[in-house]
This record gives sequence, C-alpha cells and structure tokens, in this order.
Amino acid sequence: MALKDNTVYITKEGLAKLKEERERRETVTRVEIAQRLNEAIKMGDLKENADYHAAKEDQGLNEGRIRELIDLIGRSRIIEQAGNDIVGLGCSVTFAEVGIDDEDETYQIVGAQEANPAKGRISNDSPIGRALLGAKKGDTVTAKTPNGEIKFKVLEVA
Repeated sequence: MALKDNTVYITKEGLAKLKEERERRETVTRVEIAQRLNEAIKMGDLKENADYHAAKEDQGLNEGRIRELIDLIGRSRIIEQAGNDIVGLGCSVTFAEVGIDDEDETYQIVGAQEANPAKGRISNDSPIGRALLGAKKGDTVTAKTPNGEIKFKVLEVA
C-alpha cells in the first residue's frame, strides 16, 4: 500500500507568510499571552479567574498553531511554474464551462494552503484543479464535483 504524499505545495510568497506568522506567534503573541497570564495570576484564586482561563486557552491555541506551522513549513515544497503550455502547479489557466457562453474564468493552480477562489486561486486537490492538471490549451476536461460532472474547455495556459 502506497503512502499518501503529504507534501504541502506552496508559492514562495505563501511560504514566506507562513514563516512570518510562525515568527510573530513565537515572539510577539507568546510574550503577550505570558504577560496576560502573569497579570491574572497576581489577581489570585485561579479557580474562578476568567482572565487566567482565557489566557491559558489562548496559550494552548497559539502553541498548537505554532506546531502546525512548523509541520507545514517542514513539509513545504515551493511551486515552480513549469513555463510550458501544460496546466500544472503555479500556472494560471483560463477556461470556460462547456455550453455556457461568456463565462470565462481564470485561476492560478496552487496548493491547498493558499487556495482562495475569491482571489483567483484554486487548489490542485479541488475537483476542478485535479481535472485541469496536465491539460493543454484546447483540451476539454471533466471535473467530478459533488453536484455532478462538469466539462470545461481550456482556453489559455500561462
């Protein structure tokens, strides 16, 4: 049985954002939470101290996110745009749903961490992203979505 590839595909900018978030959480956020904890401890009676419990919860969430970021960064692989006419990670692709006029859409194919359809970025793991991978200009691909199959014609690859 083959192991699932757990690589995190990400752009150089996306990796920089993850590193910046980790740095901020390890330095600024940790210090802020520690200060809140110290202030709450000075109030005494920790059993019924809402400030103390809130700070402890925030501390746990922050440390969990730091561990998650360290894991993501460690498994990251920067997307290199292929530079050919085949749809791959990092490419921008313009396509239209077959049978629907005037509905061209352009998206960049990115890893799941950076997917944001509202900003023109779809994941290579999404049904449409998976269907588009490996396609060329002029190809028609079929995406298997929760609402059924949808056919798309690839209009441009950049």
